[in-house]
Formats: sequence, structure tokens, C-alpha cells
Amino acid sequence: MDKVDIQLLKILQEDGRITISDLSKKLALSRPSVSERLLRLQEKGIIVEFSARVSPAKLGRETLLFIQISELKGEAKTFEDFIQIVEDIIECHRVTGPISYTIKAAVSGIDGMRKLVDRLIPYGTINTSVILASPVPYRHLLPMEDEDLS
Repeated sequence: MDKVDIQLLKILQEDGRITISDLSKKLALSRPSVSERLLRLQEKGIIVEFSARVSPAKLGRETLLFIQISELKGEAKTFEDFIQIVEDIIECHRVTGPISYTIKAAVSGIDGMRKLVDRLIPYGTINTSVILASPVPYRHLLPMEDEDLS
């Protein structure tokens, strides 16, 4: 990756709907050159998807939770298959240490939280935290300055 690729990533993370034409103007490159760079970044797995970020609260899921699951009962695959179909779960990470999984969920209030926790209890020990505020809800990522990504 060169400085142009890094600038391209920065622009795309700020505005994923920007057109190739506008990207080419901002980067002072031809449209085919920008398209080629985008394709190369996708092929390398640096750009993994294009998507829209939505507000959970505007979709009726105003309560955000972090749920930690420890002392997993049963096979990890069984649990992972189950959480794939639970729509309230928006992130799940298998982690090291005494906690087996950390989950981020978006539910509709305390009743939604209770229903989700009730569904998770058979899989292990549950520790739930309600998210009060998110000072850093999402951060754009760029390569570290001394990192060689070629």
C-alpha cells in the first residue's frame, strides 16, 4: 500500500457512498486507476465489505448490551451455531482468559434484554452490562505509519 491507497481508505471510510468519479477527483487519478486500486484492496482483503451503518435505536433497539459468557456448557460449535441465528446479537467474539465469548447486542428495552439472557443461560454463565454511552462508537482504521503492507 502506498500513500494514495491510504488516502483512498480514509475517504471511503468517511463516505462509503462516494462515486468513482468523485474519488478520482479527490485523489487526482483517472477513474480506471481508482477502480483498479479498489479492486486490488478488495483482493488483498484490506477492504472486506461495503455496508451502511444504521442506528439501532431508530430501529427500535434502543438498549445496547455487552454480554460475557464464561464456563461454556457444551461444544463451542453448538453455541456458535446458535448465536448465528439470534438477531439481537450484532457482534460476538471468542476471547482468551476466563471469559469464553464477548457479545454485543441491541435489544428493545429491559424486556428484550431479559428474553435474550434467558436464551443464553443454557450455554454458560452470563454477565450482562448495559451500555450507557459510547465515547468511541466506531473508529476508522488506517495502516500504522511504520507498517509495510505490500
